[in-house]
Amino acid sequence: MMVTLIAMGGGTVAGITCDAVAALSAADLILGAERLLNDLPGSFTSSRIPCKKTSEIWDALEETHARKPAVLYSGDTGFYSGARPLIDLLRDKGVEFTVYPGVSSVQMLAARLGRPWQDWNLVSAHGVSCDPVAEVMKGKPTAFLTGGKLLPADLCRILLDAGLGDLPAVVGENLSYPDEALKTGTVKAFAKKKFSPLNVLLVEPAKQPDHKGIHIPDSAFVRAKVPMTKQLVRAAVVSRLNPVPGETVWDVGCGTGSVSIELARAAFPGHVYGVDSNHDAVELSLQNREHFGAYNFHVQEGEAPDVLNGLPDPDAVFIGGTKGQLTDILKTVLERNPTARICLNAVTLETLNLAVSAFAELGIKADITQISVSESAKLGSSHMLKPQNPVFLIAGNCS
Repeated sequence: MMVTLIAMGGGTVAGITCDAVAALSAADLILGAERLLNDLPGSFTSSRIPCKKTSEIWDALEETHARKPAVLYSGDTGFYSGARPLIDLLRDKGVEFTVYPGVSSVQMLAARLGRPWQDWNLVSAHGVSCDPVAEVMKGKPTAFLTGGKLLPADLCRILLDAGLGDLPAVVGENLSYPDEALKTGTVKAFAKKKFSPLNVLLVEPAKQPDHKGIHIPDSAFVRAKVPMTKQLVRAAVVSRLNPVPGETVWDVGCGTGSVSIELARAAFPGHVYGVDSNHDAVELSLQNREHFGAYNFHVQEGEAPDVLNGLPDPDAVFIGGTKGQLTDILKTVLERNPTARICLNAVTLETLNLAVSAFAELGIKADITQISVSESAKLGSSHMLKPQNPVFLIAGNCS
């Protein structure tokens, strides 16, 4: 048996290679999705079995004893295709095979738009997990292969909720078919639309942050009367929590969002969820999210711990404000993840004592660090050191 794996591109014979046409003409059995089989002309063998799963294809190959079977795939065999698991299986079984590639929907969309696709970020949202916010934050146009549970509107709603509703987008529908169409608009507009099941979504990249360094100076943040954790303290907090890329972080009492944004940069492509009961603070956090392009930072207004109930389980938590609910907040964190790394700051001895007592009550070993920062200030022709208020960092589960 010699199996031929053939990519059908958009799904019509007109778009496949001459080698693929020759293989189909010689095939004594053709397998593939029903849509692809129905588009084949009658000149090819009438021995056709609709099936898509690798196990179903292999069962059909064994049962029919075909000598020259052909297996059809949409798109290209090397681009998020079901051809991959079949190739692995055929190798394990010692069965010879040949692969004929095709033109993917991404290539067709680029051609219709008159754009190169070599610098695009290529992502599958078809039956696999996909984080569209993280993808569009990579600084490249992102092409999403859609399908299954994530359709263009679903992806755009996620982007819209993250503050990315103004991003330009294009949907290519039924590419290579007579009724193909290109729809242009914005993420916000597409979040409310329905499209043909055969489509590909292209979204332009999110704004890239102006500041590229490891840490952000205080002067770069949008500020008002909301207190802000200073730069060197933020650096210590990030160091203590040590977020790993891909992790989920909470910031309770996020204020201006300065700590959240530093954590979001460190945890990318993970997500940071900031909460605050102060409406002005929430608005400032949203402004700073936009200013720094930190769209993996999500902000909710509300009182902790209640507002934490709808958030994903945290890997790390920074507590910048508690409104007297520290013990309950800590209990909520530990219920969601007993090993979550926790760090909170205190500027008064009373808050320090309360934090240490709460940690002890919940069986958390408290590691305490005092940070005293003085910055130079000019005094006539001389310089003096102008101290900031000492800050205590109380950490738990942080190695």
